Amino acid sequence: MLPRSRTMPSRIHHSAIEERHDIRHYLQVEVQPKAENEIETTNRQANYSKCFDDDGHLKRTGTFWTATSHIITAVIGSGVLSLAWAFAQLGWVTGPTMLVLFAFVNLYTSNLLAECYRSGDPVTGQRNYTYMEAVKAHLGGWKVKLCGWIQYLNLFGVAIGYTIAASVSMMAIKRSNCFHKSGGTNPCHMSSNGYMISFGIAEVIFSQIPNFSHVWWLSIVAAIMSFTYSTAGLGLGISKVAEHGRFEGSLSGISIGTLTHAGTVTGMQKIWRTLQALGAIAFAYSYSVILIEIQDTVKSPPAEYKTMKRATSFSIIVTTVFYLLCGSFGYAAFGDLSPGNLLTGFGFYNPYWLLDIANLAVVVHLVGAYQVFCQPLFAFVEKWCAQKCPKSDFVVAEHEIPIPFAGTYRINLFRLVWRTIFVAITTLIAMLMPFFNDVVGFLGAMGFWPLTVYFPIEMYISHKKIGRETSRWLALQMISVACFFVTVAAAVGSVAGVVLDLQTYKPFKTSY
Repeated sequence: MLPRSRTMPSRIHHSAIEERHDIRHYLQVEVQPKAENEIETTNRQANYSKCFDDDGHLKRTGTFWTATSHIITAVIGSGVLSLAWAFAQLGWVTGPTMLVLFAFVNLYTSNLLAECYRSGDPVTGQRNYTYMEAVKAHLGGWKVKLCGWIQYLNLFGVAIGYTIAASVSMMAIKRSNCFHKSGGTNPCHMSSNGYMISFGIAEVIFSQIPNFSHVWWLSIVAAIMSFTYSTAGLGLGISKVAEHGRFEGSLSGISIGTLTHAGTVTGMQKIWRTLQALGAIAFAYSYSVILIEIQDTVKSPPAEYKTMKRATSFSIIVTTVFYLLCGSFGYAAFGDLSPGNLLTGFGFYNPYWLLDIANLAVVVHLVGAYQVFCQPLFAFVEKWCAQKCPKSDFVVAEHEIPIPFAGTYRINLFRLVWRTIFVAITTLIAMLMPFFNDVVGFLGAMGFWPLTVYFPIEMYISHKKIGRETSRWLALQMISVACFFVTVAAAVGSVAGVVLDLQTYKPFKTSY
């Protein structure tokens, strides 16, 4: 009989699982004198390979459809609700054009990034389980730490932005019913704090989902909700256009001197709004930050990058069509007065029940999207702590809790405490800075160039060994430089918007 270390998974000591060696080590077969031992060994190898992949990790079960649901959940987020406002700042020509350009750049760089999932051979090379590991394998050095800081700060910011967006949609449900009952005579002002706390409590519960692989069902529900509220917003926009019998808006966007809910638009505000709109469009496509983590859930064969490219292409095409329709009909319905959030700006009052359904779908979607974006950050912190404290029961031990009619649930105390603290912090910051459009624009700007463009391009150049100053190298660098200037411009516009908001803002007292 073969030694245990060659035929079985690693043992468990002090409630911590030992690091597995390469799976090929376990599948080595020593020459045995008896044929029956050889047969026994072969059977064990077959059983082992059914449970584990070529890297010794549990077999992945993700497919084209689960990857697509993750991407759609991440892409069709609260950003779609601000596209009508973005179109209003840019106009009928620049708005749709910039949206298509952002879609093309995201699709192209996402495909480059998908090929960097494995180092070396695209089929049998070493797997990189996270975005940061891919950067380490292909670029190394200081760029790894820079990528880590940008990625995880971006994910942290997305959690704050989604908390704000969810609370706004929850308030919109109550306000629409209030408007309906009063016939529009009651302004129905209310605080967002209670709704943010409610969303935070829900996320504390869902954050106990152990890892990305277990989020697939929540991601599918969230993807369905995305289409639900996007379709509702599109339908309301079309009905409004039909009611007016004409398209609102202009070729160049909002004009200087236009009176809006925030006051008269000055020349400087026109510039800030235009730049902020670019950030809003960038945020609407921000998912590259978790692309590698999504790809790591996909089974093979076929090669993971092939499945991921198909999922990315399908998802980007579908979402871009939705974005163009929602942004265009929202702008056509309201013109220069397009609200920052199409479903909560109350350009629509009726049918109030459809608004309620749409905003409820937004909330459910954001519950799932919050988890899709935060799971990589959770995994990074927990892995780091497990490496620092491998013998701590608090950090690594799993405790089984029996659940009637549902088997047992494995809980980790460190996971429970740290994720609860994380949700509490993001909720608190959201309560301090509840500026939907400005936060959305800033997050989109900060994450777009480094995570969606720069690192994927640099990794691909290294991965494919593209020579400096070759025609392809120059083309990739031109894309990177152009996107860098767009990111800087969008970030400046969003920061300016936050500064303007802070002039009239009182902490914890914001009402809608």
